[in-house]
Formats: sequence, structure tokens, C-alpha cells
Amino acid sequence: MNFFYHFLLFLLFLSNCIADDPLGNVCNNNTAVGAQLSTNIDHLLVELVSKAPQNGYVATSYGKGNNKVYGLAQCRGDVDKLDCTSCIQDAARQIQIRCSNINDARIWYDYCFLRYDTQNFIGQLDTFYNIFYVNVQDVTDPKTFNKKLGALTDTIKSEAVQPANKGLGKGESKLSSSLTLYALAQCTRDLPPLSCSQCIGIAVGGFQSYCANRKGCRALYSSCYVRYEQYPFFFPLDPQYTSASPSTYVVLVHP
Repeated sequence: MNFFYHFLLFLLFLSNCIADDPLGNVCNNNTAVGAQLSTNIDHLLVELVSKAPQNGYVATSYGKGNNKVYGLAQCRGDVDKLDCTSCIQDAARQIQIRCSNINDARIWYDYCFLRYDTQNFIGQLDTFYNIFYVNVQDVTDPKTFNKKLGALTDTIKSEAVQPANKGLGKGESKLSSSLTLYALAQCTRDLPPLSCSQCIGIAVGGFQSYCANRKGCRALYSSCYVRYEQYPFFFPLDPQYTSASPSTYVVLVHP
């Protein structure tokens, strides 16, 4: 299939910004929507918006037969209910604008993720589409950095696969007396532990392909989200930390 998301772009991304704008979206242009299916998508989005903030996650469906549509909405596990509600509302609104008349769509924010499809994807590992945000600055000591990053991503993966953690793993590791590495992994909560582990493993593998020796990186997949930075970005934030200066990121979208 020929998808429209084959591009490379550059942007300035403020490392201390709040999650106002989408990090990216994918609309499968090879899927068409009839009148009944369009109505069902609208109903589904209303349900996702109303139910997801209650516990940070919902996976559901609406309609029958060929007009049945499946949906999932989830907030990052460390985000509070107010920010979760706002993010899901924005996601539902933007996906209707950006993926109008499309029956297979997904949208990523820093605080949440939302998707829908006429194919039942719930409980299935999906790493076909991916977006990487790559910090253009290199680390000063790659050997030490990569060792610390590898150990930290192993730790957060181990946390994320524990059912009690609802797909979330986060942690930090000292790089030096004045520098700390922070990392977070979040799987969609429909995944079984093995699939969650596989998704995070694929994302971390992408760090070596696209973000080798870089100060920060985010990997966005339909089934998981993994990020590392040299400043705190997950909650609760360190109250003693001063905001990081703006960083330049390259955004890579595949396929």
C-alpha cells in the first residue's frame, strides 16, 4: 500500500513545552468511509472522550457488521486526570480534522494516544507505523551514556510489563554528579506482557538505528511509547530542576 507519511522534517521543539500539539498522526488514505461508518466513528469518539479519563484508558467498539469500528484511547500513566481529559478531547477533535473520511487513523500526543480502525486491533502488537523525535545534539561520553541508557531501558521495560503498573515504566540514572538520564516506557493497556515487552524492545532497538549517541529521543508506535532525555519530563517533576533550554529535534516518520 502507498501511504502518504514518507517524509523527513526539521523543527524547533521546546523541551519544556506542555503537550498542546500532536506529535504526529497517521491516516490510512487507502480506506474510505461511508455515511453509516462515519456516524459510527463519531459515536465511538464521543465514547472514547467520555470514558478514557475515568481511569486513563478505554478500548471499545461501536456499530455492527462492515460498519463496526474499534477504538482505543489512553493517557500516559503518570498524567493526572485533568491533563488526560484535555489531551483526549484534543486528540478526538484533531483526528477528525486531520483524518476526515478515513476509517483507519491514529494520533499521538505527549500525554495521550488515540486510534480507531474497522479492523479489530485490540490486544494485537502493532509496530508498523513509527515516529522518532531525535535530538540533534550528541552526548560527550557515548560509552558511558549507552551503558547507562541500556540498563535504564531494561529497568523501565521490566516495570512496564508488570500488570499492576498498567503498561508504565519510568526511572532515572545518574550520568555524572550534575547530569541525570530520565526514561519512560508506556504500552497500550490492551497488550499482554509479552507483546508489551516486544514493543518496547523494538522501540529501544530503534534508538540505536535513529538516535545513536544523541542526548534525547522519543519512539512512538501504535502499541507503545518510549522516551529518554537528560532532563525530567515525567511526573512528578523535580521541583529543584530549572527548565531546559530549547533543543532542536529531527522528526522521522516511517514507513
